[in-house]
Amino acid sequence: MDENISVLKGMGLTMYEAQAYVTLTSLIQSTAAEIAEKSNIPRSKIYDVLKGLNKKNFIEIEDGRPLVYIVKSPVEVLSREKEIIDVKIEDTITRLTNIYENGMSQVQAPIWRIYGVEKIINQEVEIISRAKKTVNMRIGFLFEGEGEAIVKALKKRRNLEVHILASPTCYINNEKFEIIKFFENHNINIQKADIPFVKVIISDSKEMLHTYTKFSEDKRNVIPETAIGIWNKYEEIAKNYDDRFKNQLKKIKKQQKIK
Repeated sequence: MDENISVLKGMGLTMYEAQAYVTLTSLIQSTAAEIAEKSNIPRSKIYDVLKGLNKKNFIEIEDGRPLVYIVKSPVEVLSREKEIIDVKIEDTITRLTNIYENGMSQVQAPIWRIYGVEKIINQEVEIISRAKKTVNMRIGFLFEGEGEAIVKALKKRRNLEVHILASPTCYINNEKFEIIKFFENHNINIQKADIPFVKVIISDSKEMLHTYTKFSEDKRNVIPETAIGIWNKYEEIAKNYDDRFKNQLKKIKKQQKIK
């Protein structure tokens, strides 16, 4: 199937409507008979197809004998449809997230193991997206692409109070990665700290994700296939870790003032 037709069908057009619109984008304006011939749509169907396109505001119809069908600009049409779809997707995300979070609150043992770098990063992004007030992180290392994903998620939530304690550097694919400089360059609040080879993200003192991984013998490179995340929604545990984080942050700031 033509990719353009596939996308148009995804926007709610029928197969024939998609074929007719694609054909008319090259003809610009034409009669029903020519559109049917060029698009291989049966003559018996073409008038209903074109009426449907007109109703959906993809084409215009000019009076005359015969009628002339004029295509609307793909930029105009597809941009409009994209906006509609984006709104529907955002509404669906909101509804399903509410259902998901309600379901999660009913689970008896709110601790899960997450395997794989991609799933761990996705969970970190989800935790940031759910946070209401605060996100605190201790970063001893980063996976490939993880820093970028975290920054992108945080920039969408500029109303959050964010604090990060991190090691100055780590190694990704044998290359030195400047953790502190990376987040500072994105104007994200970060403090240098003595962090072991672990990572934790805590949201609103209510949920947290601990991430562990093995390192190469020289302790420089992460071994991604060994990564495991422990996602914890016991509020008592999350609050305990958050309190420890805040105390460590206070000590670091106090030491900086003394210096």
